[in-house]
Amino acid sequence: MYWTVVILILLTILLCDFIYKKRVRTHFRKHGIPGPRLTLPLIGDVLMTMGTDPTNVFKVLGYFREKYGKVFHVWIFHFSFVLVQNIEYLEPILSSPRLIKKNFIYDMLRRWLNDGLLLSSGSKWHARRKIITRSYHFAILEQFVEVFDRQSETFVERLRGKADGKTVIEMFSEVCPTALDIITETAMGVKIDAQKHPNLPYVKALAHATKTIARRAVQPAFYLNFLYNITHILDNVRVKKSIRIMHEFTNSIIRERRKALNDSLIEENQKDTERDLEVGTRKSVAFLDLLLQSTIDGKPLSNEDIREEVDTFMFEGHDTTTSGLAHTLYRLARHPNAQQKAYEEVQQVLNKSKSEPITMKDLQNLKYLECVIKEALRLHPSVPLISRVSEEEFKIGNFTLPRNTHIVLPLYAVGRDPQYFSNPDDFLPERFLLENTIKIHPFSFVPFSAGPRNCVGQKFAMLEMKMIVGKVLRDYEILPLGPDIMPIMSLILRSTTGINLGLKPRA
Repeated sequence: MYWTVVILILLTILLCDFIYKKRVRTHFRKHGIPGPRLTLPLIGDVLMTMGTDPTNVFKVLGYFREKYGKVFHVWIFHFSFVLVQNIEYLEPILSSPRLIKKNFIYDMLRRWLNDGLLLSSGSKWHARRKIITRSYHFAILEQFVEVFDRQSETFVERLRGKADGKTVIEMFSEVCPTALDIITETAMGVKIDAQKHPNLPYVKALAHATKTIARRAVQPAFYLNFLYNITHILDNVRVKKSIRIMHEFTNSIIRERRKALNDSLIEENQKDTERDLEVGTRKSVAFLDLLLQSTIDGKPLSNEDIREEVDTFMFEGHDTTTSGLAHTLYRLARHPNAQQKAYEEVQQVLNKSKSEPITMKDLQNLKYLECVIKEALRLHPSVPLISRVSEEEFKIGNFTLPRNTHIVLPLYAVGRDPQYFSNPDDFLPERFLLENTIKIHPFSFVPFSAGPRNCVGQKFAMLEMKMIVGKVLRDYEILPLGPDIMPIMSLILRSTTGINLGLKPRA
């Protein structure tokens, strides 16, 4: 009797899975969306992705594209995925206010980030987004420039011991603590000095959690929690420990800042916040301060609400910027003509003594350097894949995607489409000069995403990158030392061989 029930349950599950997949496959076939013909019961097309890891995910995607074209579907267990590399379809997807839900793969981050801006959706996302957008008011960004200036100066001086023109410098690992120091000070208002103390528990926990979660994210066979938990017991335990360390750190900072508010230690700043945002006179406003003073429907955010957003900023605000910075410096090292043009501009704009602060206006005047950074991000987008979930039927071009379709946009491939970029694999910053941008399809270059769910911190990131790259150019000649990059998917774009270069002090 027992086995009869088990077999009946299993047959029922198989039948439901077959009927559901057949219905969706018929829909896709009707709308001309190709995909694998032989899809196995329950596991879908997972076997085609077996062996996928951070080092070969781009090859797997390239194989699918060559076989099925720029729009195709695959099954990962019972989840229906549609990969869209056709730039004409990116606009309706990214611009739609109805497509703001992230897919279940992001849930791997939920233990850490809970329901912060990256993972939330619906009314909660809209309310939080409105609050957080205020954090990037021009006046606040202008105050952050002083942090960029000071921390980047520490970075440049720290490199001096390796800048002999011969030593190979792995730039990702060098830049990362600088970006972490900047985002910690601007987001939480505290200085952790990661550049001087790389073995701090918080710094190590952040690095470990990011690396482990990234490794899982490109292995579809382990998307199901129960399967991952029984096959990666040790990884699971270590990630939980890392998350606990980060939560305890963030919670302690929030408690201290809230106590300061309650004790009226920053009462005067609190009263004047809105006025100071308009005139830009306040000395320092951390992202955390604004969250502590914000309300939704007249209610203040709880400590847990605030920790979600602060943790999200810490996650999104250091690794992504590190990837963009390291790849930009790498490209300058291997393209001396572009480096010389950028250096000449830096010399002209930042021609001041080191005791003089670099201003927002200075950074805005680095026009060619901005082109360099954009071209590096086109070739090496910090976030190479983004995704959405259709909560209802959604039409793009001649296609209609059914409800609960997981839409994946491989930005790494989109930025290299020869239909929209001539010589797509060449590094040509001049593409982004003002007179040439009219030739660029607006959705062929979206390293910060686009539409209502675009990166709220993109101006912050661009100013930070301009400051750091500008200072490196001002002090050093960047040399093409070390092995070339081998792209690797790791939540953000990295390289299996490191991102290597050399430095030589300028005369």
